[in-house]
This record gives sequence, C-alpha cells and structure tokens, in this order.
Amino acid sequence: MPPPKDLARAKAAKRETKRLEFKEQFDVKGDRDWCEIIKDIVAIANSGGGLILIGVRNDGSASGADLTEVLKLDPAKLTDKIFSYTGEQFAEFEMEPLKRGGKMVAALRISEAAIPMVFTSAGTYPEPGAKKPVKAFARGALYFRHGAKSEPATSNDLRLVIEREIRKDRRSITRNMRKVVEAPRGAHVQVLPGDVKESSAPNATAIRLTDDPSAPAYRRIQVDDDYPHRQTEVVAQVNQRLAGKASVNSHDIFCVRRVYGIDNDDQYCHRLKFSTPQYSEAFVGWLVAQHKADSSFFHKARADFRAGKRG
Repeated sequence: MPPPKDLARAKAAKRETKRLEFKEQFDVKGDRDWCEIIKDIVAIANSGGGLILIGVRNDGSASGADLTEVLKLDPAKLTDKIFSYTGEQFAEFEMEPLKRGGKMVAALRISEAAIPMVFTSAGTYPEPGAKKPVKAFARGALYFRHGAKSEPATSNDLRLVIEREIRKDRRSITRNMRKVVEAPRGAHVQVLPGDVKESSAPNATAIRLTDDPSAPAYRRIQVDDDYPHRQTEVVAQVNQRLAGKASVNSHDIFCVRRVYGIDNDDQYCHRLKFSTPQYSEAFVGWLVAQHKADSSFFHKARADFRAGKRG
C-alpha cells in the first residue's frame, strides 16, 4: 500500500500527479464510471502504486458527491471487475474515508502490481447521443500514468519497470550482504545454486547428508509442487473445503495475508520475481482450520486490516 505519508499529502494536494488521481464522483451502477476507474487503477498499479480520491474535482475542491455507496462497495466486486478486464485477481487495494478540507472523500489506496497488467477485454460504455459505444481502453493495451493522465504505455514505461526490478534486486543483495557482515564470529557462509540437481545427473550438486539436527538445512524448492496455488486457487480451495459453511473472496484472503504476514512465511508463500506469489497446501489447510476454530476469522481479519494491523 502507499505509505501513510502519501495519504497525508493527499489531504492537502491541489492537483493530480502520477501517484494521485481525482474523481468528482463514482456511480457504482454506471458502466462509464466503472471503465474509467478501472483504467486508472490499472495504470496506477502498473506505475508503482498510488491513490484515487473520489469526491474531488480536478481543481482539488470537494465535489460534495454522495459517497455512501462508494464507501460501502464490497472490495470483492472491485477485484472481480478488474479480473473481467485484465484476467488478474488484483486485490492490492483498500478503500477508506478521508477528511480533506473538512469534507469527507473516499480514498482508494492502490499497491504496485507484481507484474504490469494488460487489458484482455476492451472497456466500452454507451454515451447518450453517440452512434457507437465509447472505448475507454482497448483489448491488449498496457496503461501507465503519465503525469496526471492514464495513457497507453511507451518504451520509457517499460524501461522504468525494469529499473524498478533492478532496484529491488539491489536492495535484496544489500540485505544479504548485511547478513554476512553481521554474522557472528565463527559462522560459515555457504553459497548454493537455486536448485539441486538430481543425484543421478552428471552435474549434480555436491552436498553432505547428516542426521545432525543443528546442521544448516537446504532443500530444493519446486514451486509448482510445493506452492501450487495462486490467490484465485486459494479462494476456490477454501470455499470447496468449507462446503457452503462460509464463502470467502479475494479480499478476505488479501486481508489475512497482510494481517498475519503470510507473504513473508516460507511455509505458506513463495514470492516469484516476475509473477504473483504462490501459496502452499499448508496455507489452504491453515485457513480452513482457522475458520473452523472461529467462524468470524475472516471478518476479524478484515476489521484488523482496516484498523491498520499488519503482521
């Protein structure tokens, strides 16, 4: 999510930026407003994350729009709308009320997309007096923020995406170097390849087997076997195992991930460099067990997430 300082700046911002979009209103029953907000959500997520303030005119003044239905909007419906146009179960967002100049507005906080989202369906809506539907975005289009506008991608946008990934890699290397520097005296540093070859292969990795429980452990990670589920499949598996006793959606799982720090737990999650995280059978089993122990588990996770609790 955009950090709290971004939300604080948004309270006083007078103009739109790359990370901030104003919407005078949002009719949750109107095709036009849905297409336009989906375009901006995708562009902002592709550009590194940001905010959409609903109930604010382009000049920064409050529009006075009725935000009751907007603030009541089920996040699962927004996730489903994004999926219908991109094929991605993107749920890295949060809607919350925000006081701005003494007036209430709705703030939609959007995180960075793990990989840039491409529109798999065109966004069209009817316009009174128009002979044919208006097209907000085309099928196959990739959108980014250019200043205060959401526009089709340029080669520079793709360069910036690559540079963001390089910066992440550098931070990861720096963290690993810090671990080496701060290792206690007498510690041994071992560098192993990303996978261990089968023992029968001529280029098998040389390792020593031991029954010493204090020895460092290393295992080969087979992502699709050890972490077979993306968030979409986690939702389906949990609902199947609960057998109608409850129904969860992508936003429920997203809240649990954030509140309990699931994405940082190797037992439950494996984060891929150029794709969305994948989750283990153990995570699905844990979710089902938590609900069986407390039928309000998912409801509490949503409440904890809204309250700012993070694992």
